[in-house]
Order: sequence, then C-alpha cells, then structure tokens
Amino acid sequence: MSKERISWENEYPDELEREGRMRPTLARAVRDHEAAGNAVDEAVAEAVWADGEGEAAAMDVVDDAPAMGAVDEAAVDDGGRVKSGRPRETQQQKLARIKRELEAVPTEPGVYLWKDAAGEVIYVGKAKQLRARMRQYVNFQDDRAKIPLLVEAIDSFDYLVVDNEHEALVLEKNLINQYSPFFNADFKDNKSYPFIALTKGDVFPAIKYTREKHKSDTKYFGPFTDARAAREMIDIARRVVPLCAATCADWRGLTRALEKDPLAFLKRDARPCFDCHVGLGPGACCGAVTPEEYAQNVRRIERFLAGNHREFVDELTAEMQEAAAELDFERAGRLKARIDTINSLADKQHAVSSRDLSADVVGFFREETVAGVNVLVIREGRIVNANEFILNRGTDVPDQDLLRNFLMRYYDTTTSIPREVIVRALPEDAEVMGEWLTGKLDSAHGAKVRFTAPQKGEKADLLTMAETNARHVLMRYKVRTNYDDKRINNALLQLESALALDAPPMRIECFDISTIHGSYTVASMVVFTGGKPDKNQYRRFKIKTPLDEANDFLSMQEVMRRRYAPERLSDERFGSKPDLIILDGGKPQLTAALAMFEEMGIDDIAICGLAKRDEELFVPWQDTGPVVLPSGSASLYLVKQVRDEAHRFAITFHRELRGKGMTASILDDVAGLGPVRKKALMKHFKSFKNLKAASLEDIKAAKVIPEEVAEELVRVLAQYNERKEEKEEQLAEDAS
Repeated sequence: MSKERISWENEYPDELEREGRMRPTLARAVRDHEAAGNAVDEAVAEAVWADGEGEAAAMDVVDDAPAMGAVDEAAVDDGGRVKSGRPRETQQQKLARIKRELEAVPTEPGVYLWKDAAGEVIYVGKAKQLRARMRQYVNFQDDRAKIPLLVEAIDSFDYLVVDNEHEALVLEKNLINQYSPFFNADFKDNKSYPFIALTKGDVFPAIKYTREKHKSDTKYFGPFTDARAAREMIDIARRVVPLCAATCADWRGLTRALEKDPLAFLKRDARPCFDCHVGLGPGACCGAVTPEEYAQNVRRIERFLAGNHREFVDELTAEMQEAAAELDFERAGRLKARIDTINSLADKQHAVSSRDLSADVVGFFREETVAGVNVLVIREGRIVNANEFILNRGTDVPDQDLLRNFLMRYYDTTTSIPREVIVRALPEDAEVMGEWLTGKLDSAHGAKVRFTAPQKGEKADLLTMAETNARHVLMRYKVRTNYDDKRINNALLQLESALALDAPPMRIECFDISTIHGSYTVASMVVFTGGKPDKNQYRRFKIKTPLDEANDFLSMQEVMRRRYAPERLSDERFGSKPDLIILDGGKPQLTAALAMFEEMGIDDIAICGLAKRDEELFVPWQDTGPVVLPSGSASLYLVKQVRDEAHRFAITFHRELRGKGMTASILDDVAGLGPVRKKALMKHFKSFKNLKAASLEDIKAAKVIPEEVAEELVRVLAQYNERKEEKEEQLAEDAS
C-alpha cells in the first residue's frame, strides 16, 4: 500500500462502508485529527486500511462458528450472518482475547478507544506508551473505582498513534467531544453556554450574543454562565467602541448587498440606523466608515473582550488628549465618555491583586455523586467574570481525573486564555496542557501558560474563594433540582433490594462505640428518618459494664439491651421501632448484637454490620459473604453518611467525658480543694490546659485558694505531667 497520507473523503468509495470494509469511527477520528492540524502516523492509516480489508478472514470466522462454540442469538441478523463475527464468550475468555490482541499494539504515544459489544465508544484516553497503558486496564493495575465496571463492559478497542504527547492530548480532546463516552467525565447537562461572537467573515463584522460555536469565520468570547452578564458586556463594549450589531436590520441588508457587490458600501446613501444616531454604531449602513476604519474598531473590541482594559484606556486617553490639542472637544468628550464607561465597569469588578495578574482560578467542590466548579476569570488583577459548572460522572472518577477532564473541555470551548491557571492540585500532564494552552494563547510577546498549585499567599486565598463559591454552586444546583430528595429515594429503594427488606427503611438507627483502653466508654445512636438526619432522636449511652480493656462486643450488647428492652421500645422519647439497624464495626459487632437479640426474643428488626475498611454490609441471612453496595451508588453514600454521623456523635461525647473525667480526677487528689474552690479555679484559668501551664506565682496571684493549697496543687500537677510524659515515651517505644 502507498505510504502517502490517506484522504478519507476521496480515497474511500461509499461502497466500502456498506460492505463493512472500513471502520467509520476511525475514519471520523483521523479526519478530526487532521482538521486540528496534527500529523497522524501514516502507519495508523495503513493499519486501518489493512484491518478493513479483512472481510475474507471475517467470513472464515462465520464458517467455523459451529465448531468454536454456541453463537449468541443476539449477534445473528435476519439473514443468518453473525454480526459480531465471534461466538459468545465468558468474561475470562474475553479478557484473554483482549490481552492477546494487545500484543500487537505499538509502544508509541497515542490515543486509545475502548468499545462495548455494540461497537460504541465508552472510554477515550491518551498514553505516552499505548500498549503499557492499555494493559493496565485488563490487568487491573489501575486502582480507580470505575475500572472493573469499564473492563466488564469493553469488548474491543481502537487506537491512533501520534508523534508526541501534545498531539495525543489534542486528539483525546477531539474524540471525547465527538463521542461523549460514558466513562469519561463530562458536564452535567448538555445545554450550550452563551458566547459573545464577532462575525469576522463579513466585510463589516458585527457583534452578537449566541449559544452556538461552530462557525470557523466567527470569533467567540466566553463561555458565560450568566446570560445577562453576556448581554450587558455587549452593551458596554458597543458604548466603548461603536460596532454594528448582528440584530440590526440595516446591517443585515448591507451584508446581503455586499455578497452581490463587494463595493456596495461605496454606493450607500441610506439614512443612518438608530444605533448610529445614539453612538452605538459607526455608520457602516450609511457609508460613514470605510472597511479599514471599521477593522480598527473590531481589533479594539477584541482586545476589550479579551480583558485588556488598561491598555485600551491608555489608548483612548492618548486619542482624547490628541483631540483636545486639536480643539476637537466634541470628539474628546465622546472619548472621555468611553473611558468613564470602562472605569465604571472596573469599579463593579472586585480588585483582588495589586499585581497585573492574568489568571483563571479553578475552584472545585465535590460530593461523591456530583461536583461543582467555579472559575474566577482574573484579568489585570480584577475578577472580570465567574463561570459556574456542574459535573457528573464523578462517582468513580478520582478528583484529579475529573478536574483534568473539565479543564480540557473548558479550555477547548473558551477563547479567553489566561497566562496562569491556578488549581488545588496539578494535573499529571500539566506541562503538556500548558503547551497546548500556550498554542491557543498565541501571544505576540511569546507569553506561556502555566499551571500552579499555590499553598499560601494571595493566590492560595483566591483558590479558597473559588472553592467556597464552587460549594455554593453545588448547593444551589441541588436545591434547584431536588437532587438530595431524588438521591435519597433511590438510596432507600436500593437498600430495600440489597438487604432483602420488606419495605424501604424509612427509620434507620446506627450505633457506634468509642473508648480508650476501656476508659470512658460510650455509645452513640443516630437516627435517619426518610434518609435524613433526625437529630431530635439522637441518643448517647454511658457504658456501665465494668471493663478492664476495650471490649466493643460487651459494650454493643449492653446498648442493644438498653435500647431495645420492651420498656424502651414503648417509650415515645426513643421513637418508634426502626426499619433497619446499622452497627459500625462489621461482623463481630453483628454477632454480639444478634446474641443479645436472641436472648431478648427479638426477631422482627432488620440488622446489619458495616465493615469500615471495604464498606461491606454483613447480614445474618447470608453466609456466603457480605453485601457489597455498588461503588458510588446512592445507597452506599447514604450508609456511609449514617456511619460517619454515628462516629462523629460518639467521638464528641467520648471527648467530653474524658476531658471532664481527667480534670475531676486530678483535682480531687489535692487536699483542701473542694467543689467551690475547684469551680473558682476553673473560672479564673478558663480551662484545665491553662491551669496545668500556670506557675505557683500565677495560682497564688489568682487569690482564689490559700497558699498552702496552691503549693499542693502545683505538686499534684507536676506528678501528673511526669506520668503523662512517661506514658508517651512508653507508647513511642512500643510503636518502634
């Protein structure tokens, strides 16, 4: 086959696709890649052609199908042909086949496409070394939670080889945009965002508000997430620099005339349009401005929309002074009004930096199932815009991957490229992404785009601000869409199914034990009603069983006996009988509770134990192993929320008792220090910590206890500090 580059539109006849001898998905991918100006390795095109010519081999598979095993009925079309060309496989056989096919994958940079049995692209990724990266999936060497689900769904793959990682990044972005694969992170919804556009393909380009971004001869600014802000920016821009609007009927008539006669603007003697009368238009409709003069206005407004306001003000100021020197005060007045308009715009923006900072600050706030993003657009040290987004598919996607995919989508869409992108954690390929954005910035001064992850200082404060706003973005979205209610309903239904309950668990009680070597042992009971915390029903238990060391099993049995005794079940203060009990601790705690329930004759309350490590639910009716809720599911999120709340409530109570107990036991050893004097001491020193740090002179100066009692107190506190230091040293030795 010729080594010349393949032109997919011209070289392939239509009948090849009808005969199944070419793969349209790869054809489109290569076409998009070429359109982006990237050099695709010629071997890829040749491999695609060779693979497409394998019709005879495919027919051999069909002929031999009966000997190879039963063919999946769904894979046979009406004519009796095997559509997939393969017999039905088990998961193990499928993985073995894919591993064999991966032996032929090159060890070069490129982009890979995982596909399902229907041939749909379900994941797109890039790699420095294709074969090694793709093997990580089928060998389960990638620890991301979504990988097992992805591997279970894949049936085949494609790949494209490129020259370097930068080209792979661009191609990956194009393919994700084209296919919107299920396992790639994406925007929450498919709505389009507002842009400000300049119709650069026209003789007299116009400015307009639009939600489309597909015309190659139009320059776009945005996206804006606030449509009102986009429209206001257009009004301000036209007050600063007169420009025709695409909504003007006179401009549309002029544009149609210019399509027929390029010199039509020289013959215009029409009356000025309304915009020209009020100073928003330069008068292209009436021949008051030449294309060259109009082009200067277009260049100015491009700089203005790009955020270069200071440079623009300096230029207008120089023009105003020149007009004043020529005694053209009317023109100088118009220029002064434009300068005032820009300054008033700056007054509305928040000054955030004393430096000439040009950066995008990307704030990211995530819950397990959804995430909010806030992008603060800072130009010349001021916040000029704030864009908000909602991301989904964040369940099984690590934070870093989710953020990276968002950055790729966002900067592929926007034309406002900063010189710095501030994020909490750098993407693993931050250098490559910086090179890509530098190419998009195309600075005349050779400026480069860099990613930074500040830990302190002004930029770190800006990042915190963006993250706070991202949290509010997510909160507003959840309120607007009733997100929590929908998730809770799904969670309760999923728990009903997973735990074989008779009905959704509308009342869930969860218990946790907190102790230190058997001292100050407490238990917490938290209640979720309808999937939401019911704090009026929370209860705390002091464990009364004497314990020489930590014993969660005896403690759990005591709590079960006290909570579910007949008199407590009938006590309205403890609420009604629960639909589900969750014990924090797994199978041992479940066994202890079941033994107590058997002793009490309780057999009508569903109960399970939650293991902390793997989030597994142990149930009494299943001996084959725990119930594993799907990773990232609404039910798992609810169970973890219940468990974490029980743990928090128990720890808080335990610390409270321990603090009081330590203070009381030490001060009780001081002769002559009774309740009144202890209260006076604590009132003066505010806390036991301050009392421990006080010197004898400080205690005497407080004048709340006699001097001899103060001396005894200092002696007891010194002994306490010595014992504490010895205990810490012993713990350190044991740990080593």
